[in-house]
Amino acid sequence: MEAKFFRFLKIVGVGYKARAESEGRLLFLKLGYSHEVELTVPPAVRVFCFKNNVVCCTGIDKQRVHQFAAAVRSCKPPEVYKGKGIMYTDEVVKKKQGKKSK
Repeated sequence: MEAKFFRFLKIVGVGYKARAESEGRLLFLKLGYSHEVELTVPPAVRVFCFKNNVVCCTGIDKQRVHQFAAAVRSCKPPEVYKGKGIMYTDEVVKKKQGKKSK
């Protein structure tokens, strides 16, 4: 399969991990929930994991690749106070100031 479109997601947070199984057909995410999040990858998309905190979605159909990448990101969107969560590598998350104690 020739890969034309890529979408890289980076996972930020202590103990947050991703792993791909069965030739990139299943994606398992550890996101600090009590369970592991399991995502079935659509047939037009392949998934690779680098260093267990970078996920690469690739395929020949741009719409499907980006749709799946958005589905992965929606499991734990980036959080504005600590910057934890799943974000695109080219995404900039504006950090917010917490409540100031007097």
